[in-house]
Amino acid sequence: MKTAPSENSFPHSKSNSSLSLIDCDVHQYWNSPQDIVKYLPKAFHERGINLPNDLGLINPHGVLRRDAVPATGGLPGSCPLTMREQLLDAYAVDYAILLGGNILSVCVSPDTYYATSLASAYNDWLVEEWLPEDPRLLGAITVAPQDAQAAAYEIRRLGSNQRLVQVLMASATLTPLGRQQYWPIYEAACELDLPVAIHPGAEGKGIANSYSAGYPSTYFEWHTGIPQNFMGQVTSLICEGVFEQFPTLRFVCVEGGLSWVPHLMWRLDKNWKSLRSQTPWLKKRPSEYIVECMRFTTQPIDEPDNPDHLLQIFEMMQAEKTVIFSSDYPHWDFDSPTKAFPPLPEKLAKRIFYQNAQELYRLDMSSAS
Repeated sequence: MKTAPSENSFPHSKSNSSLSLIDCDVHQYWNSPQDIVKYLPKAFHERGINLPNDLGLINPHGVLRRDAVPATGGLPGSCPLTMREQLLDAYAVDYAILLGGNILSVCVSPDTYYATSLASAYNDWLVEEWLPEDPRLLGAITVAPQDAQAAAYEIRRLGSNQRLVQVLMASATLTPLGRQQYWPIYEAACELDLPVAIHPGAEGKGIANSYSAGYPSTYFEWHTGIPQNFMGQVTSLICEGVFEQFPTLRFVCVEGGLSWVPHLMWRLDKNWKSLRSQTPWLKKRPSEYIVECMRFTTQPIDEPDNPDHLLQIFEMMQAEKTVIFSSDYPHWDFDSPTKAFPPLPEKLAKRIFYQNAQELYRLDMSSAS
């Protein structure tokens, strides 16, 4: 294992990689729909890729980094060589977990059979055309939760592949994720010892729910409000007893922010004291389920004017257990491991930058780059 930095030193250095690094949110893109269509059943070849549209809320600067366009052309994130140069090698990344950059709206498609077929085709493309490009690349099994039984089948179909380390769904759903209709997904994930992750981007599309406050007017408002959806999903998972039914399940909130977590822990615990009769299946405080069973990625990292306040948030949410690093490459708000964080204590830096993820995904660091 690589040596860790001294107390309060910069946690990770591009020029002198003194700390292992696992990036838990990296996006790969297809350049042409035909990349995926060829893996679809023939009945869908003419239809191609048909995903629910967004609300027309567009980032005026674009979502993808302009400097990440491959030399050969195409979308940022579509070229493994460019990703290797700009991310894997540049920051000495030991493992990068690929989460599809343009697929998650499949999770809110009203056409259930097509959605499950498209998710399966996408997974085959990932396994056959991306993972062989670099041993540091790992993947997630994208599933369409509209048909939980079909999603469970997809998990069992691919879950023995050691390069696929988690299940992935959108954070936006028709009904909250704690409901029993989704439990076949969690059962299959536990059978294969795979965490389940959710990622934003499908809110307001297709059959998805909106934010609790209603539909936003601008991309600025939409992007700022993403944590609302995550708070609702975490509350549902806990109150519906998912972690009592599936005690080995680990649930990952990707790109949903961090600073709301302590508040939600306190509010859930407070209400549980007086309302626990409504959830008699909960055997411990809600905050304990969060610390034990849930993980939260760092990007987009919260940036208070006083950096010490972020460290206080880390302490409140027991970040040494709950927080894992992510960069969100190649998106516009990419978080560099060398610049996005205040100086961290040595033990905490180890936990956030690789140890928590190493344990979550059962990764062998001795064979990493």
